[in-house]
Amino acid sequence: MRLNVHTDYALRILMYLSAKQAQASVDEIATAYGISRNHLMKVSQKLTELGYVTTKRGRGGGLTLAQAPETIIVGTVVRSIEPVGGFVECFDRVNNQCPVTGVCGLQGALATALGDFMARLDQYSLADLTPAPQKFAARLA
Repeated sequence: MRLNVHTDYALRILMYLSAKQAQASVDEIATAYGISRNHLMKVSQKLTELGYVTTKRGRGGGLTLAQAPETIIVGTVVRSIEPVGGFVECFDRVNNQCPVTGVCGLQGALATALGDFMARLDQYSLADLTPAPQKFAARLA
């Protein structure tokens, strides 16, 4: 399985804010990771809508974590960003055109694997992803 760019960037933003333990601008985060500011802006808006970050606009503005890192569960973040329902065509009840749906074992195998993957991510909090915040922040400085 491969996470989409928005999920990757969402986790990166959250990890950065967790490690920094202070407000950070989208420009600052984009520069630290060497990634697109425009993509990060879209992802930060989604994280704000979902209640993971708060934003302050204008000069001196930026992003801060809206929750303690220990309370942000990685699996929950991934589910809220990643369209796991469309993992393969047969997972999509509305648009599925696969002629072997119902007589094929692939759907069950993939559903089990995806469930195991998400259950494993549910065992980690944002704090677990940045166990040494000072070292993490220093690496991105």
